[in-house]
Amino acid sequence: MPEHLRVAVIGAGYWGPNLARNFTSSPFWELAAIVDLDAARAQQVASSVGGVPVFTDIDDVLADPSIDAVAIATPARTHHPLAMKAFAAGKHVVVEKPMAESSERAREMNDEAHRRGLVLMTDHTYCYTTAVQKIRELIAEGALGDILYVDSTRINLGLVQPDVDVFWDLAPHDLSIIDFILPGGLVPTEVSAYGADPLGAGKACVGHLMTPLPNGGMVHVHVNWMSPTKIRQMVIAGSRRTLVWDDLNPQQRLSMYDRGIDLPHQTGVGQDRIAAMVSYRLGDTWAPALAEREALSAMVEEFAAAIREGRPARTDGASGLRVLNVLEAASRDLELASAAPSGVA
Repeated sequence: MPEHLRVAVIGAGYWGPNLARNFTSSPFWELAAIVDLDAARAQQVASSVGGVPVFTDIDDVLADPSIDAVAIATPARTHHPLAMKAFAAGKHVVVEKPMAESSERAREMNDEAHRRGLVLMTDHTYCYTTAVQKIRELIAEGALGDILYVDSTRINLGLVQPDVDVFWDLAPHDLSIIDFILPGGLVPTEVSAYGADPLGAGKACVGHLMTPLPNGGMVHVHVNWMSPTKIRQMVIAGSRRTLVWDDLNPQQRLSMYDRGIDLPHQTGVGQDRIAAMVSYRLGDTWAPALAEREALSAMVEEFAAAIREGRPARTDGASGLRVLNVLEAASRDLELASAAPSGVA
């Protein structure tokens, strides 16, 4: 392979400029083109990164054999057709979340990439923050023990989206992180969702999503567009230690607590005896050291490494599909709840 892989960014809207900037600054990539139906907008992004060719027709870019990959930063409904075109042209693909508008389309994208031996990567950006990378490392080495529960909160006074509810808007961030840090990913047997629309927006504006873990634990995600305060926090409790990630605290994003409840696992013991055996562990608290690095920089580096090494990316198409599966299951549960007669669970 050449020293630099060549990539085209498709979409010059909200996220495209960030991708263009990180591909330009990466030692592993050469930004070859910006593609957008709005030529003036594409030109503005191209000029901000030193000037690269601008195109309004994706076919012109895909016909260039020197371009190795494309980064898709367009509305979710366009991800599937653009990715399928790119695969047909022999290009590797990294795509914004959600990976597609449905799990069926995402599955087709995965199958086509696999059939052609190409890399399909989902840009789950939070997974490439140093904090989340450290959480994954600590869980993998057993520092937390068995995971008992994950409690995630993502609330703020946000925009009510015109096309999706609060689950599809905010929960993909949390679900992608949980999928990334849990060994084996997030493969729930059931999903429960509770949503409310006190604004009368016609969609859930505040919601709770829950799914069990294999060992009897649970995952809980709270999302809300209506909170006057902004909170981005995740608590990952293990049998040995508990880790708290506060994304809005740059001085101490991670805090490790050697505190918890110890309950010996014994059969045939009465409730009074169990209560007597409960002990509370009150140990130290410390903050793991974290290096500062832009997450997108690490993401584009991983994309290049996956292509060069011929392996799946750490947030591959399968991870994007797992997140979509949970979101769709949550939507189905909300629909069932809304269809149930009043007063019926």
